[in-house]
Amino acid sequence: MGGGVLLVVCALVAVWVFGGEDEAAGPPDARARQYRDVDACLLTGEDGIKAGTPAAVWQGMEAASGDTRARVTHVPVMGAQTAANALPHLNGLIQRDCEIVLATGQAQTETVRKAAGSHPRTRFVVVGSEGESRGAQPGNLTVVAPGDGVPDEVAKVVRRAVNTVQQ
Repeated sequence: MGGGVLLVVCALVAVWVFGGEDEAAGPPDARARQYRDVDACLLTGEDGIKAGTPAAVWQGMEAASGDTRARVTHVPVMGAQTAANALPHLNGLIQRDCEIVLATGQAQTETVRKAAGSHPRTRFVVVGSEGESRGAQPGNLTVVAPGDGVPDEVAKVVRRAVNTVQQ
């Protein structure tokens, strides 16, 4: 009887060690999306991308991501909607190496307009009128006019920026 128990124990150990599921990594799931190492980040007001201009900008960013495989994210500025409060959120996006930073909302666009010249390697896009800017505009800042064409215009600008970053 001792030999039979030993045989069963050895068989169980063998199955446990050599059998079971093969956990070797196979090829990635065919549905998994492979992104480029390019990030486009949207800075919004407290309501995020629920509606209005931020939703239209997000729609354009997603369209551009589908074509370019750039990663897209959004960060709402929580609390007071002031340029001073938006600045730490913008700095966080720059520290995360967002190559393209988009902004909607008065406080967010004001902050981006002020900071763009200090970050020449980052591409900035604000949705607002050219007239809101005082003085010369840095070369890394693009202004998209608000209105019905925002999703298409944002998609075009993001595609162009992704291609510039990749060169």
